[in-house]
Amino acid sequence: MTASSDFRLDLIHRPRRMRRTAALRALANETELQVHHLIQPIFVIDGDGAAEPIESMPGISRLTIPLLIAECRELAALGISAVALFPKLDDSLKTDDGREALNPGTLVLRAIRAIKVELPQMAVITDLALDPYTVHGHDGLFDVQAGDLVNDATVEILAEMAVLAAEAGVDFVAPSDMMDGRVGAIRAVLDDNGFEKTSIMAYSAKFASAFYGPFRDAVGSASSAGTHHLDKRTYQLNPGNRREALIEVALDEEEGADVLMVKPAGPYLDIIREVRESTELPLAAYQVSGEYAQLHAAAERGWLDLERCRDESLLAIRRAGADMILTYFARAYAESVALG
Repeated sequence: MTASSDFRLDLIHRPRRMRRTAALRALANETELQVHHLIQPIFVIDGDGAAEPIESMPGISRLTIPLLIAECRELAALGISAVALFPKLDDSLKTDDGREALNPGTLVLRAIRAIKVELPQMAVITDLALDPYTVHGHDGLFDVQAGDLVNDATVEILAEMAVLAAEAGVDFVAPSDMMDGRVGAIRAVLDDNGFEKTSIMAYSAKFASAFYGPFRDAVGSASSAGTHHLDKRTYQLNPGNRREALIEVALDEEEGADVLMVKPAGPYLDIIREVRESTELPLAAYQVSGEYAQLHAAAERGWLDLERCRDESLLAIRRAGADMILTYFARAYAESVALG
């Protein structure tokens, strides 16, 4: 069959008109992804040795503080203005109660201070949770008999962690534990200690996802617990629950969060959209380690174009409504933009 030059559809609307050239597509573009929308998560280790590559996260390594400072300088030069820090501690420092988290000289606090001395303009986010500090790998104090976390006692520790981070100069404390009432308690203790300018980026809708495995490798919580498949369903959200996620978001906003977050990002684009429509607060989304790893794995087999899929996945998160994205692709995306 050949196309007939005489046949014409009687159409008023032809949407393809605005896709005809690159210039027209640019004029009609609805969603932009810029480097300044991205936050680079970084894993920190002690010492002054070489970087430690993370096997399950190609291209990502654990960095000592001197290497962290060098990395932050390069990120800043690429236009990335924020980093999120996650410590990987020696197993000898881990305990049932995660007491190392309250050591004023603990690794992540030294890392914050170092960045703020060398690059005061870099925004620094630090996670508030006990999983890097505990032998069991859970995010708070674990009651073995009950098989569950102790909510209020965990919140008390998180609030103390927040003050220590604020004293170190952090810009955002980011409670990722999903304990009830922790945002309000953290806001109160920060204000009471004169840190009313320290912001809270709340992991408001954090789901009990299967996509966290490589992260647990990176911070050592999987090896502590002896499994990648820690059961955190008593405190992280049920992946099937949309309304419950919106309840958590509303509570965090009411308790004083400055930024709300949905985690993971890609499998929960519908939640990002619903949260965006429910609040005027800035919204973050975390493209997690499993999302990063699966794209790399498929690309290594030649099944996907890594760069195009990376960019499409990030654009989708922005289109869903995220103002900022925590992603392990941040540096690579910024480098590709710099290369034009």
